[in-house]
Amino acid sequence: MKKLSLAVVIVLACVAAAAEAETGTLTTLAAIHALSNAEASRHLPVEFEATVTYYRDYERTLFVQDGDAAIYIRATTGLKLRPGDRIRVWGTTADSFRPIIGNSSIERLGHDEMPKAVSADFKDLMQARYDCRLVTVRALVRTADVANFSRSNSRLQMLADGGAIEATLDSNDGEALKGLLDAEVEVTGVASGRFDGKMQQTGVLLHITSLANIKVLQHAQSSPWSLPVTPMDQILYDYHVISRTPRVRVQGTITYYQPGSAVVLQNGSKSLWIVTEGRNDLRLGDVADATGIPDVHDGFLTLTQATVQDTGVQEPVTPHESNWSELTQSHHLFDLVSIQGKVVAAVREAAQDEYVLLADDHLFSAIVRHPAATYSSLAPPSLPPMKQVPTGSTIHVTGVCILEDSNPFDANVPFSVMMRSYEDIEVIARPSWLSVRNLTRLISVLLVIMLAVSTWGWTLRRKVRRQTAVLAARAEAEAEAERQNARLQQQRSRILEDINGSRPLVEVLEEILDFVSFQLHGAPCWCEIADGARLGSHGADTRGAEIVEEAIPARTGPPLGTIFAAVYPHTPVEIEKEAFFTGSRLATLAIENRRLYSDLVHRSEFDQLTDIHNRFSLDKQMEAQIARARENATIFGLIYVDLDEFKQVNDQYGHRVGDLYLQEASRRMKRQLRSADLLARIGGDEFAVLLPQVHNRSEVEEIALRLDNCFAAPYRVEGCVIHGSASIGIALYPDDGSTKDSLLSAADAAMYVTKHIKQAEGETAEATENPTIARRADDRG
Repeated sequence: MKKLSLAVVIVLACVAAAAEAETGTLTTLAAIHALSNAEASRHLPVEFEATVTYYRDYERTLFVQDGDAAIYIRATTGLKLRPGDRIRVWGTTADSFRPIIGNSSIERLGHDEMPKAVSADFKDLMQARYDCRLVTVRALVRTADVANFSRSNSRLQMLADGGAIEATLDSNDGEALKGLLDAEVEVTGVASGRFDGKMQQTGVLLHITSLANIKVLQHAQSSPWSLPVTPMDQILYDYHVISRTPRVRVQGTITYYQPGSAVVLQNGSKSLWIVTEGRNDLRLGDVADATGIPDVHDGFLTLTQATVQDTGVQEPVTPHESNWSELTQSHHLFDLVSIQGKVVAAVREAAQDEYVLLADDHLFSAIVRHPAATYSSLAPPSLPPMKQVPTGSTIHVTGVCILEDSNPFDANVPFSVMMRSYEDIEVIARPSWLSVRNLTRLISVLLVIMLAVSTWGWTLRRKVRRQTAVLAARAEAEAEAERQNARLQQQRSRILEDINGSRPLVEVLEEILDFVSFQLHGAPCWCEIADGARLGSHGADTRGAEIVEEAIPARTGPPLGTIFAAVYPHTPVEIEKEAFFTGSRLATLAIENRRLYSDLVHRSEFDQLTDIHNRFSLDKQMEAQIARARENATIFGLIYVDLDEFKQVNDQYGHRVGDLYLQEASRRMKRQLRSADLLARIGGDEFAVLLPQVHNRSEVEEIALRLDNCFAAPYRVEGCVIHGSASIGIALYPDDGSTKDSLLSAADAAMYVTKHIKQAEGETAEATENPTIARRADDRG
């Protein structure tokens, strides 16, 4: 019966909307609510009455409701509206997540009772079943913080049965907010959502007018600040997550595929990033089905734990021709796009090839990912040759638009274009030979010819002399400008070479500051890096000058630093802007290139799971230590550690628990070592410790005993209790070996002796406890 009445209401609303569309003006909220986004985008005129349920004046955010229909209005009124006000609204419809009202005029008619709030759960809100309506929700408050004191605005993070809910509260009462932490509450507010740049819902948001709309059902049993202090390495001991999200299936055309990592499907204006470990033979342009678990990652809709199946039907997606301004607004997130730019730099990395492009005076990257290695491969995959594109060339790239920041909603953020292969690069124009220098030379030749011809006129000699002086001065000024431009080009080229070379970063940044200073006619320049370092002529006399600054932008995250200059009033604004723009972008390339190099060096020498040294780093340190020991006639020790029965841990508890067990074992062992000692992971469950500062074998044995005691206490990993142990062997240079390999072999052999002794002792203990087993052992003897 309820379904029938609901159907009748929907039909009547549609009929009313059609009737009002014929008259040209929609006069009820029900009729507006019945519109589709396509119909609302035609900017239909509206005039209706409704009750205010929420209004925030400085954001022009207004929600109104009439009966069961509610809508969002971009308010442009100067009225101080409050919940319960009855208003008349004139305006036009617009498309959004659902139809909204824009270009509005508002008249207050009086004050009325608030609509009755409907009870809603997380599923109702996530499905936008009560979008823009006044709702009541039960939840547990996780965080309650003042977001803006001047605006009287606070943020609540709440946990309902089914998922997380965020709320914005028009109050900055910090003391009252403290009492809400971990309390079970019933909140009344207007239902809304979190959206990405495509107006796709990524979360739930409630708008709450005041603290009076929050009813505490049960306070926290104790203050969060009275909890015992937990060691930082044990905060996950009570961690648990229960996911009830059901599996879904989507369909679209494959526009990007990275085997073992991700797939992108696009269907019309919708596109989705799909996380999958599959390495199936998928073909770009084919229609594919994907099934997995929906999630929101960094504010973006994603499909995780997915399996993708290619239908074999070709329906290629035509790339959207775009520009920098459009892509930075995130409206084409994960879409297949094309964009044109000029090549500034090209960098080959271990995991990808990156082309830095300049478009509309802004930098962005076009990236080609290298094939990822598989677990079964013994050697890393051979990389294809990088496509060589001369610097300064204009190219056209095609790929999937990837944002380099968290979900921007409606802000401008950096982006990258993820290309599928080098075939997505099309060279439009190579660097032109028609340069300013060549044009200046041509003009100079013409000027000489003109001067030679002008000498033939005797009667015009005096006039020619005056013109010659003017032309000569102009030519000299142009020649000087050309020389300065040539020097700038040489400095820029040298800086780009040093950025890609091995010159120290400090020297490169000082060279960039000299480049900016030269453009500003010798003005003092200096910079401050985000970590506090200051370079350049920051102590120079700047009396009578204006201090100007320019941020050094990062492709992701906050600025990397700031460039300063003491500019005198006669400096042209155009030269000032060009100098700061070029200098800041060159500084960005220099700093991020060196950070990338440092990250690669760290990855080559440290184990990615345990963050301790790897086998490569151990070999290098041992060779250096052997050389020092030979030169100074000293000794050093080596300890070999093998975790006992580690395979059973993986088989019984799973590889994730095994990985966490390895991490905790590494931390325990590292805490037992001295600052000069080096701990390295040389295999799956095998570790080695290099002891460069020992005087005898007893010191090595003492440290080995400390390492063995690391396994006395049980390991608690994600609710699992693991009684770990290890077999340890030691070696001393040069008594047990004089080379790296011989020392490792000696320590390994000693470790296996220890392991066999422990196994024999274990069998003996078991036989002692069970006489039958002892008799069988005697029989075998």
